[in-house]
Amino acid sequence: MRTANEGTARRVLMIAGFLLIAANLRAALTSVGPLVETIRADLGLTGGQVGFIGTLPLLTFAVVSPQVPRLARRVGTDRMLWTALAVLAAGIVLRSVPVDALLWVGTVLLGIAIAICNVLMPSLIKRDFPTRVSAATGVYTAVMGIVAALAAGLAVPLAGALPGGWRTSLGCWAGLVLIALAVWTPQLVRRRPVARVTGAERITTPWRSLLAWECAAFMALSAAGFYTAMAWYPSILRSNGTSETAAGWLMFAYQLIGVVMSIVMPIALGRLRDQRAVAAASGVLALVGYLGLLLVPGLAVLWVLVTGFAAGALFFLALAFFSLRAADPRSSAALAGMGQSIGYLVAAVGPTLFGVLHDATGGWRVPLAVMVGVAAVHSLIGLRAGRDAHVKV
Repeated sequence: MRTANEGTARRVLMIAGFLLIAANLRAALTSVGPLVETIRADLGLTGGQVGFIGTLPLLTFAVVSPQVPRLARRVGTDRMLWTALAVLAAGIVLRSVPVDALLWVGTVLLGIAIAICNVLMPSLIKRDFPTRVSAATGVYTAVMGIVAALAAGLAVPLAGALPGGWRTSLGCWAGLVLIALAVWTPQLVRRRPVARVTGAERITTPWRSLLAWECAAFMALSAAGFYTAMAWYPSILRSNGTSETAAGWLMFAYQLIGVVMSIVMPIALGRLRDQRAVAAASGVLALVGYLGLLLVPGLAVLWVLVTGFAAGALFFLALAFFSLRAADPRSSAALAGMGQSIGYLVAAVGPTLFGVLHDATGGWRVPLAVMVGVAAVHSLIGLRAGRDAHVKV
């Protein structure tokens, strides 16, 4: 009986730790946006420097992600996640210290930490929830989205209420990381052997797999669409007569719809043999939203909500594919490392290219037309990435 009770307690702690890690993967990023102008005024930053605050974590994701699977094989997934949480807490604190240079150092550190967790969470799901991958991914993305939205909403009120202003508002999220560290610590004493890395294993890679490239491309287009919308939808809405306040609430709804889709998608996928139809349909839904903004801009509110549904489904699928398309946890980590490296590199470039097209053409029609084409390609890639096949490394 004691052994059973201990096993139950350990399982509860593992699930709680899993949820707390998910809760910490976006708050440090989304809490910055509402405070950008305050940070800019306080530190005297240029527009380019302010923009780089948001781009730097994405570039860090792209650089670090491919290295994570190899390190995890040496150290172990649980220890790597614990270390990442410790680095995340340090990065958040350093970013909030009143030394200007530490803003950039802290941002890089938290980017490294989040990249590690981004790569290892699909592997963790494949390992600990092998028969409930879609459901676990849904919970993971829902928790991540809810806390991300709360962090964005609370950023300005916290800056006004806490001593230290924006620095304390950003730094307080280290407390949530410390709670996750404490809850995850028992996982370090589990007697789970760490796989030995041999010479043959070092050269095994998903980069030669067509399916891995399809999953990576699906992730890249999902991330690029989401981050481009987050960056430019408020401007598009305001150009169509929507007030700044209303645009802000619509972007909150855009993110909230993504949370809802994280809950709905596992239910829908549970009745299907594979994910091809859902992936392709989600891409088509995004296409309809972009096309609506292009042709009927007077209904911009409707089209933002339509693309919100599409973005939520596409982002869920992109993360789920790292588990569903992998033969085992090790392959899942390798696939996630490759996919997120490519995905976040494209995500970092996507909003910039959208803005360049706007400046070059003097309007939103050409950038939106490009997004329509991208969504069409996204649907076609979904037909490939969603098939019942597996990557093994």
